[in-house]
Amino acid sequence: MTFIDTHAHIFASEFEPDRAEMLSRARAAGVSQIFMPNIDLTSVEAMLALEELNPWCHSLMGLHPCSVKADYMQELEQMEVWLQKRPFKGIGEAGLDLYWDKTFFKEQQAALRVQCGWAKKYQIPLVLHTRDAFRETLEIVQEEQDGTLKGIFHCFSGTVAEAREVLDQNFLLGIGGVSTFKNGGLEPVLQQIGIEHLVLETDSPYLAPVPKRGKRNESAYLPLVAQRIAEIKSLTLEEVAAATTANALRLFS
Repeated sequence: MTFIDTHAHIFASEFEPDRAEMLSRARAAGVSQIFMPNIDLTSVEAMLALEELNPWCHSLMGLHPCSVKADYMQELEQMEVWLQKRPFKGIGEAGLDLYWDKTFFKEQQAALRVQCGWAKKYQIPLVLHTRDAFRETLEIVQEEQDGTLKGIFHCFSGTVAEAREVLDQNFLLGIGGVSTFKNGGLEPVLQQIGIEHLVLETDSPYLAPVPKRGKRNESAYLPLVAQRIAEIKSLTLEEVAAATTANALRLFS
């Protein structure tokens, strides 16, 4: 039984004290691959260094919406140099965030359109962050969709109707620790959306699942998310592991 963590920032400074041990725990828990969405130019070096030492951990290239500032185009230009230089498994973490700061919202929208273009140009998945901005993000995806755009709505926490809108755009739902929270609100989605549309994620070091909530998250906790999905969907843990692993492999092929 293996699991794939489709979203983990394991290159983050929070893991500096015990990164090797953390990766060993992930392996012991059955995690066979980890996909690492980039944040901005400052995170690229650490991400690529981790990938070089651990080829089962895969780098994505992108600019997180919370890192979009006035100079976002210069950052994107340097990132595209990386995309031309070597292969990446996907584009991300891209998207929109209206939770923290709305100052650069127009720039966030422009940056997302650029990254949608990269996903189509390089024919790789797009991993989307949509905090307090689901509708605005979906509208851009709909406008940019040419039949080839695909990816993940990371940390999905919307309604069943919103989930179906995501599926209509050929995207999967990234399900993480929020699914285990008492008031996480994902039960209706997990009950009504087929397992073939779901992938697992941790968003490490954030959003640790119950009973680890409040602690630093890590990929070894991924089976806790899978177990919660299994309970809600009346499936076995093995069935959830097999289906979500197949979904991730198909997406990131």
